[in-house]
Amino acid sequence: MDTRAEHATSMATLVDAVNRYTARQSGESPFYTIADGLIILRAQCHRHPTQLIHKPALCIVVQGAKWTAFGAHKLVYRAGEALVVNLEMPGASQVIEGSADRPYLSIVIELDQAAMREVLAQLDSPPAADTDAPESAFVMPLERELIDCASRAIRLLETPDAVPVLYPLLMREICYWLLSGPHGGRIANAIVGGERHVGVVKAMHVLRERFAQPFRIEELAAFAKLSPSAFHHKFKALTCVTPLQYQKQIRLLEARRLMAAGEANVQSAAARVGYESASQFNREYTRMFGAPPKRDISTFGRVGRRAS
Repeated sequence: MDTRAEHATSMATLVDAVNRYTARQSGESPFYTIADGLIILRAQCHRHPTQLIHKPALCIVVQGAKWTAFGAHKLVYRAGEALVVNLEMPGASQVIEGSADRPYLSIVIELDQAAMREVLAQLDSPPAADTDAPESAFVMPLERELIDCASRAIRLLETPDAVPVLYPLLMREICYWLLSGPHGGRIANAIVGGERHVGVVKAMHVLRERFAQPFRIEELAAFAKLSPSAFHHKFKALTCVTPLQYQKQIRLLEARRLMAAGEANVQSAAARVGYESASQFNREYTRMFGAPPKRDISTFGRVGRRAS
């Protein structure tokens, strides 16, 4: 069997495994499995993009197609490809190929950075950091070894008692194939290395923790030990959005969560996430989610939250 045929066989096995898993599930996608950080999605084409916080993850498309955008950086990925997200950041996603007869299917594998570091340290020939490549997110074709890992992860869910023991080992294998593959340098540089961006990543963490508070760019730059102009440039290069846009998206996503959970009405949600002006909140919310808060939440509550 040649390489192309082996790849096609591996993909067919993965499609079958995901279809069998989702057929046994009740409720709506996403399906949060008993394996920590392993999520399975089944969907049809969406009329509107889904806004969410993306964690560092390998997002494997099993069937169909989707796009994800971080700021102006838009990535399209299809069956046999995967989106690699290297940083926790807000973004928008939309299924563009998926129907009732042939739904969009994907697997999200949140990456264990501790396992990444351990595997990298054990490699005899660690990948050279690719410092010129975009580091926030990229799309890559799936190697057969990663497809096989994904299939085994889905099959492992059939034996729940084995998951706590075997899934961490499978995660290490996934880390190995990612780091030793054609894009290992990008992954090592962004997820594991990252020394060049420690300050900016620390400032991002501060923004996520204190999103409801006003901030000055000088204060964030001080966390990163950079000048304000250098910080602004590096932050946008890493996340594809400005610090202000990053904070705004975090605020609006949290406001949406509060309202969808019934923990706040429109006015109190706006205040809790840091808005002093209700009209500004409504305007920016509508721009991000495509509808005013009350109408959006009525739809959001029926559809449910979706992952990337």
